[in-house]
Amino acid sequence: MAVQPWGASGPGDPDRRPDGGRPPAPAPQAGFPAGMRAGHADRDRTIDVLKAAFAEGRLSTEEYEQRHEEAAAAQTYGQLAGLVADLPVGPMPAPMAFAAPPVPATFLPPPPSPARSVNVLAVTSLVFGLTGFSLPAVVVGHVAKAQPSRRDRDGDWMATLGLVFGYVGCALWTLVLLVLLRVPV
Repeated sequence: MAVQPWGASGPGDPDRRPDGGRPPAPAPQAGFPAGMRAGHADRDRTIDVLKAAFAEGRLSTEEYEQRHEEAAAAQTYGQLAGLVADLPVGPMPAPMAFAAPPVPATFLPPPPSPARSVNVLAVTSLVFGLTGFSLPAVVVGHVAKAQPSRRDRDGDWMATLGLVFGYVGCALWTLVLLVLLRVPV
């Protein structure tokens, strides 16, 4: 009697089937009938299962080669399921039907940082600078520039802009006062 390639190695073998072949194909999963045509991706997944079984020592070289050829020629889900029915993992019923393994925390994007409050003095400096109150804009701007680093607040750019407008306004007011106070000799 010839040794069957899929586990029917002797009379006491529990996988031995009356017809001497491999176990029958499992029932179709998730509404995919055994007669439904399989695609290239389905055949590739089945071949991957066969490769894993061969690498784990579950299939001999001859069994792997024979099943690989049959998987490449299979036309239906039933044929593919029959090729891996006696292995721990069967063919997937549909592409992406499995949940992706969790991504390690190392590869995840950093969590969003909590919203930081805006420094009120920086906003005040900017408003003073834009409205022409130059000296208060400069004073409040310098105080505001010192605070964001200590209190973890946003607004550094507003304080800088308030300082620029404040210094420009101070320069303009100084020029205006010099021109107005100039007494002809």
